[in-house]
Amino acid sequence: MGGLAAQNTSALALPGLPQNQGSATATSGAESRPKKKICCACPETKKLRDECIVGHGEEACAKWIQAHRMCLRVEGFNV
Repeated sequence: MGGLAAQNTSALALPGLPQNQGSATATSGAESRPKKKICCACPETKKLRDECIVGHGEEACAKWIQAHRMCLRVEGFNV
């Protein structure tokens, strides 16, 4: 029963840094299907993105917006 926690560690490692760009494109056919609803996927990057937009405006937060999109792609969403 404890095997589920280790499935999605790649999306949690330092979102928003350029070194994670390659992992967003490496999805197989079986993994490309989302396992969660888009509203529940990537809560860490979603929170950072939303806080930045509220405080600084969308134009100043391109880094966090892109990090959230990359995380969603890793989860299997086509965004």
